[in-house]
Amino acid sequence: MVLLVSEIYRAILGESSESGRLCVIVRLTGCHRRCVYCDSAHAFHGGIRRDQPSLLAEVAGHGCRTVLVTGGEPLLQSGTPAFLASLTAAGHRVVLETSGTLGTVGLAAVPAGVRRVVDVKTPGSGLDPAVIDWEGLRGLGSGDEVKFVICDRADYLWARDLVRAGGRLPAATDVLFSPAAPGVAPQELAEWILTDRLDVRFQVQLHRILWPGCERGR
Repeated sequence: MVLLVSEIYRAILGESSESGRLCVIVRLTGCHRRCVYCDSAHAFHGGIRRDQPSLLAEVAGHGCRTVLVTGGEPLLQSGTPAFLASLTAAGHRVVLETSGTLGTVGLAAVPAGVRRVVDVKTPGSGLDPAVIDWEGLRGLGSGDEVKFVICDRADYLWARDLVRAGGRLPAATDVLFSPAAPGVAPQELAEWILTDRLDVRFQVQLHRILWPGCERGR
């Protein structure tokens, strides 16, 4: 099994409910989407082909229990599920960040024990909501979570109504709202959530605060 890898580095996790945790980030190369707020466009192309033993050895060398596999879009590579399984077998806590959109390896193919963090693409991302794997989303469980990156008021209302309606989102899964950068001000998004008494977790991108302007390796 060979994967095309953009970069591997030790970091403080910057997003999801895992934010603030020491981890190793494995960023895979390639993405078939082009969100307007993407902060990892450097991973669209390039990368180095790596076999599984060398990847596991490098990850182990960082001395971190938690491993985040991200991209790009990590599920664009067919070997990703096997790599995730090998990480869990090696004793790591494994988190996968994915767009959960069609045209990738399905969310159901992610091995048990891997925490799936799915970035549900709002209209403000520039993507059509029709590309979202809604069926796959419904298969998420209590150990997973969905995240909405909010660009503006229209995005917020779209995401709020999805959360309130239920049905298309898994009932047992945590929901996170994050302000896009640049985009809606964090304080403004927080006020909308407070006003609507919306039962979601508010978050900001911690890595942008810790390492502003850093595009690679953080």
